[in-house]
Amino acid sequence: MNIKVKNLSGGISIITINEPKTYNSLSYKNLIDLIRVFQKVDKDKKIKVIILEGAGKGFSAGHNLKEVKNLKRKNRYQKLFNLCSKLMLQIVEGKKPVIAKVHGAAYAAGCQLVASCDLAYSTKEALFATPGVNIGLFCSTPMVAVSRKINRKPMMKMLLTGEPIRANYAKDIGLINDYFSKSKLNKEVLKVAKKIASKSNLTIKIGKQAFYKQLEMPLRKAYAYTSKMMTINMMALDAKEGISAFLEKRKPKWKNK
Repeated sequence: MNIKVKNLSGGISIITINEPKTYNSLSYKNLIDLIRVFQKVDKDKKIKVIILEGAGKGFSAGHNLKEVKNLKRKNRYQKLFNLCSKLMLQIVEGKKPVIAKVHGAAYAAGCQLVASCDLAYSTKEALFATPGVNIGLFCSTPMVAVSRKINRKPMMKMLLTGEPIRANYAKDIGLINDYFSKSKLNKEVLKVAKKIASKSNLTIKIGKQAFYKQLEMPLRKAYAYTSKMMTINMMALDAKEGISAFLEKRKPKWKNK
């Protein structure tokens, strides 16, 4: 299997796309394997945070164009793109926070993968692009994820020109959280992962679900929905423990209940 999983102490799981020969392409097989791995890790109660990375020279070049060319039939293309969308939805709708750790290039569906993650950090040299227009195939599915992270004007420039953007600009427009030198990236990503892992699993799960759902709602409906979610959260043992710990000036002992 080209997808590797390594579980660290403290509830951190690292998922690696390990197919450097194809620049970690999101082939049909790799998409199926990634979906299965994410579903499995998401169900593991010991895991609190997921880090997604690519092996070799870069993060991911997106779909395997040799494979795409050979599919030929409409139903096969539809199946591939539906499968890719299923992976992105699994990441967004999953219970665990997912952090993209990016080096090299994240192009097309690879850029979509970065945008679908809850957080993203990269090396200073990392490049991001939606270059489908260059080969006559507009990045329509990648733009769904990316356009929900950045504003319309920079999004349209990326889509219409196909030109890559550098890490500093990707940070400025909100595609990534931050960028670091190659030697510091792993340390900084783990620092963020450990901080998230120190929180209540239940609280994180409730919060992540509420965040993405309310984004798509009108203002009034969003407040009604999040008020309901806050109430559900408040009834949990962890909320009571967290408030008590704060008032008593001690560290909380999470029960994840």
